[in-house]
Amino acid sequence: MIIDLPSTTTSQVNNKLVELRERGGAVALGRVLTLVIAAEDDEHLEEAVDAANEASREHPSRVIVVAKGSRPAAARIDGQIRVGGDAGASEVIVLRLYGPLAGQGQSAVIPLLLPDAPIVTWWPSAGPKAPATDPLGQIAQRRITDSAAEKSPIRTLTARGRSYVAGDTDLAWARLTRWRAQLVSALDLPPYEKVTGATVTGEADSPSTELLAGWLAEYLKAPVKRVKTSEAQGIVSVSLNRRSGPIELHRPDGRVGRLTQPGQPARRIALQRRDTRDCLIEELRRLDPDEVYEAALHGLEKLASGTGRKRGTTANGGKAGKGEARTTRKAAT
Repeated sequence: MIIDLPSTTTSQVNNKLVELRERGGAVALGRVLTLVIAAEDDEHLEEAVDAANEASREHPSRVIVVAKGSRPAAARIDGQIRVGGDAGASEVIVLRLYGPLAGQGQSAVIPLLLPDAPIVTWWPSAGPKAPATDPLGQIAQRRITDSAAEKSPIRTLTARGRSYVAGDTDLAWARLTRWRAQLVSALDLPPYEKVTGATVTGEADSPSTELLAGWLAEYLKAPVKRVKTSEAQGIVSVSLNRRSGPIELHRPDGRVGRLTQPGQPARRIALQRRDTRDCLIEELRRLDPDEVYEAALHGLEKLASGTGRKRGTTANGGKAGKGEARTTRKAAT
């Protein structure tokens, strides 16, 4: 059910929610958190709400979407409440702010927050370079951005690394979970040798590739070379050098990877690119700071980079490029 409330106030929205709960039996006390979505346009708004609705089946929440209307318009709030089949296991409140109110998202959100419930703010498209200083970020325990959705993913990721505050995270990091799990599992098998160096190959503007290389630099305490390629989207391959021979995980098609290592048969591994819904569900599972993500950001400074069209391009000694995929390819990891 969708209820439109044009030219409304936050008090009227709250009163309508109470009326709906009394009439339909929806229980706000069952919500485990408040998810605030800062949407820049209608396209990203609906995509984000769909992802939040799916995530709500694991994390029942109150979803508050803050959208900016026309700034030259008169000050007003157009509200919308979605419950039932249009909101998954959540209740969705959409606030479109016009005129001088367009920059007052925090003031509009605060009256609608659930008491004693954790707050997560998510920017599904372009977000602030310093999420913790943004008005909507200041009220949240967790702040989720997506550097892959930025016009300049590399520069944005670098800026967020400098401005990192405990509680910050990036969907580009969640897209790495399967790669990290497979690499750690491979290192747990014999022979148990020290990794002397690594090479990570992927698109030049792939922040997930960059974060994977940074994580390896911190985790292995060994030199890591970041190689840029145009042969495929997102992450293409990882090679870990050891005395007995390399561990190689290569995924040229974005779906299936091939893992090879000395003394073990080659294995085919499912490495399908993760969609926004899956990444959001993973990020909502934890509300504490992600120290491993923070370490990966620090590891970016340790990378050596290479450029070229094919794997194995020689390093040029320059500083690593950082980025995952531009807005049109944001799921390419």
